Amino acid sequence: MRSMSTHHAIDYIELGVKDLALSKAFYAAAFDWTFNEYGPDYAGFVAPGGEGEAGGLNPGREPGRNGPLVLLFSEDLDATAAAIAAAGGNVVEGPYAFPGGRRLHFLDPSGNELGVWAAS
Repeated sequence: MRSMSTHHAIDYIELGVKDLALSKAFYAAAFDWTFNEYGPDYAGFVAPGGEGEAGGLNPGREPGRNGPLVLLFSEDLDATAAAIAAAGGNVVEGPYAFPGGRRLHFLDPSGNELGVWAAS
């Protein structure tokens, strides 16, 4: 993930995919994307210009028309989790560790799922 992230800004887009290898081949051929490999279950796609990651391909998330998982960045994930709850949102996953640090998923009052990540 990028090292120059902005607190509470949209920072990363994650796409659910059915087949990681097929999806990487598609995005590489269609858009010239390159990838950071995180094992057989995840690949980050490199931002245009090669400066950090813009998002990831995740075969663990169901693809569909509901859209990609939008990830925000937080300098303090625990404080952000508390702010989500105080504002009427619902943390539905995490916080949990992942290769880039820690993250959580939440539902907004309309039922949209978003994520928030922190480097530690």
